[in-house]
Parts: sequence; structure tokens; C-alpha cells
Amino acid sequence: MRFAKREEPNRVNALRKEINDTRAAGNPEVFKAGSKKPQTHGTAGSRGGNETMNREMVKKTERFLKELFDASPFMTAHPEDRAYRLEHTYRVANIGRQIAQAEGFDETEMVIACLLHDVSYCEDFGETGWKEHGRRAAQIARPFLRELGLPEERVQDICYGIAIHVDDVADFEGERTPFALSVGDADNIDRFDAYRIHERLCGDGFREMPLEEKSAYVTGRIGKLRGLMNLEMGTAAAKKLWQERLSFYILFYEKLEAQLNSSREV
Repeated sequence: MRFAKREEPNRVNALRKEINDTRAAGNPEVFKAGSKKPQTHGTAGSRGGNETMNREMVKKTERFLKELFDASPFMTAHPEDRAYRLEHTYRVANIGRQIAQAEGFDETEMVIACLLHDVSYCEDFGETGWKEHGRRAAQIARPFLRELGLPEERVQDICYGIAIHVDDVADFEGERTPFALSVGDADNIDRFDAYRIHERLCGDGFREMPLEEKSAYVTGRIGKLRGLMNLEMGTAAAKKLWQERLSFYILFYEKLEAQLNSSREV
């Protein structure tokens, strides 16, 4: 199975090297904020009078993504990778929507951006091409976003957020607005929820470790997670979600640590 490996820019705090995508041997990146964008798409195609997301545009984006994945030789040969990528993408889109609702961003645009952030996984970029997948995703997304009828300014903001979400580098000029940064923030936040605990422990071979090694592993995880609690995010809403997820993780590992400590003697 192919996983998206990550490397850290030198400017990022060394603690962040311990943030692992449990599907990979790498780390997410978190960037700084620019300026906010207003809601623009209203309720067209929505369900219910209070919804501000354009369901028709979102459904078109979902179809576009799934059609590319369905036509992908790599995804056809690795159905487990397709399932993981879609599940991750939907989680990121839902987190992005939460951020948009709290910050007053356009929900439709944010959900679309998050749905497309990993669209380049329709291509087989091998073991070394992972670092380009944000920039490549932006290239794939741009003509589709224009076909949706989005203003060029919004296409640019969405594409910039997609392009920089891997390594803080785009192959075109852009601004690190809070909207653009929220794409990467939503991606990062997804790495710290209940499902990822299972993935991380399985991936690190926790079950097979001797008891003392398990204890050292858990103690180390707690320290690293505490050090990441105040990592900067692009918005206050993302920061709140980040800290909620980290608090949940720390509580889990503290309980696991207590259980291990009671596994030695009476």
C-alpha cells in the first residue's frame, strides 16, 4: 500500500517531527495565517433552509474525485488504498467545514478544497513523488474549479491551499490566507482522532512490544503530544479543534500508561 510520506521544513519546531501520519512515516505541516474570505455561495442546492453549503457543487466535486479514482490503474490495483484515501478525504472535508462555519469562510469552497486536497492520488507517483502531491493536486483541481464557475480569485485561493498542504511550497504565487491554510489544518487535525490511535499503535507494532518497551513508548508519546499542544494553526477554530484532539490523545495515553503500570505486580 502506498502512503504519503512527509518531511519537515527547517523552520518548523523540532517537536513537530513527532507528528506522524499513522498511514506513513512522516509528519504534517502547520502554517501561518493571512486574511479571511466571506461566504459567497448561499444555499443553492442545499437541504433545509439553514444550510449554507451548495450541495450541487459539492456533489459534482465528489463525482469528479471518484471518477478519477475509479479510472486510476493504481487505485484499481490497490482498492484498500482507494478506500483509505476516500475515507480520509471525507474526514478532512468535514473538519474543514467545521472550521469554515466557525470562521465565516464559504463552506462550499472549503469543502470542495478539502475534497480535492489529495486528488493527485489518482496518479502513481511512486515512492519519491509524494512530496509533489499537493502541487499536483492543485494542477488537477484548477480546471475543474473553473468549470464549476468559481471566480478566479477563489480558484486561486483554493488551489494555493491545496498546493502548500504538504511542504509549505507552491509552484505559483499566492497568499497564505486563513482559508488557504485551513486546508492543511484540516488535514493535520484528522491525524489525531480515535481511528488514528488504532492505526498508530498497529503500525508501530505496539502489541508485539515487551511490557517495558510499551511503557517507554507510551511515556514518550505523552511527552511529545504535550509539547505539540500549543502549535500554531491558521485560525482560532482550527486551534480549538487541534487542542481538543490532542487533549483526547493525551488522556488516552495517560490511561494506557496507568494500565501498563498496573500490569507488573500487586
